[in-house]
Amino acid sequence: MGKTAVIALVAAAALCPLSAAADIYQYVDADGVVHFSSSKTAGSKLYLKSTMPQAAAPGTPRPGVVPFAPQDRDPTRYTRFDEYIRQASGLYQIPEQLVRAVIKVESDYDPRAVSYAGARGLMQLMPDTASGLGVKDINDPRENIFGGVRYLRVLANLFNGDLDLTVAAYNAGEGAVMQHGGIPPYAQTREYVVKVTHYYRRYRTIPDPIEASLWSNPASSAVALPAPTVAPSPAAPPVSQGAPVVVNAR
Repeated sequence: MGKTAVIALVAAAALCPLSAAADIYQYVDADGVVHFSSSKTAGSKLYLKSTMPQAAAPGTPRPGVVPFAPQDRDPTRYTRFDEYIRQASGLYQIPEQLVRAVIKVESDYDPRAVSYAGARGLMQLMPDTASGLGVKDINDPRENIFGGVRYLRVLANLFNGDLDLTVAAYNAGEGAVMQHGGIPPYAQTREYVVKVTHYYRRYRTIPDPIEASLWSNPASSAVALPAPTVAPSPAAPPVSQGAPVVVNAR
C-alpha cells in the first residue's frame, strides 16, 4: 500500500445505537490505513468532538441565541465568495458544486444567518463543531466555508463518498445516519437532502452560478443525472495532519 493510506470505516460503529451527534475518532493501523469511527478504540485519538445541544421547542431560540434569517437579496452574493469556495473545495477535494449547494440551502449566501439552534454563517456551523474543525472566527466567511467543507470531507470519508448520506449527516449528524442505517426518518432532513442534491445538480448543469442559484422547485426539476459520489482523486490532501487519505468510491 506504500505511503498512501486508504480510509476505512469501522463496521462495528454502524451496529451501535447512537445519538444524532457522535464523536469521531481516528487511528492509523500498522499498514498505514487511516480509520475513522464513532467508537473509541485502543490507540485512537479524538478527531472531532460532536455535541448535542439541548433541544428547544419549535420556533423557540436556544438560550443566548439571537436568530437572524437570511436577508441579502443582491444576486451578486451568489458569486461573492467564489474564491473561498474554490480554495476550500480544492484543498479538501469536495466538488465545488456541492459546496455551493450546501451554502445555498443553509444560508442562501448570507454570512449573517443564525439559526434558532445557534448555527452560524454561510455553512451554518454550530460553535462547538466549528471549534473542533479549527475555525477561530465562525463569523468570517472564509473560515466558515473552510470549516464547513472540511466537515463535508470528514463525512464523505466516513460514508465512503455516498452523497446522500454525507448530506444527511451534515444536517442531522453522523450518529443519526449510522443509527438508522441511512437517511434518518426526519422530515426536515429528508427535505434537506432533496434540496441540496437538487441544487448540486443545478450547479453541475448550469454554468452561471447566479442563474443556478435562483429558486426552483426540486419536485419539478427536469435534470436527470447519475447518482454521484463524493470521491476525490488519490492525490487528495488529508483532512488532518498525518498520512494522506483516499476515499474509496462505491
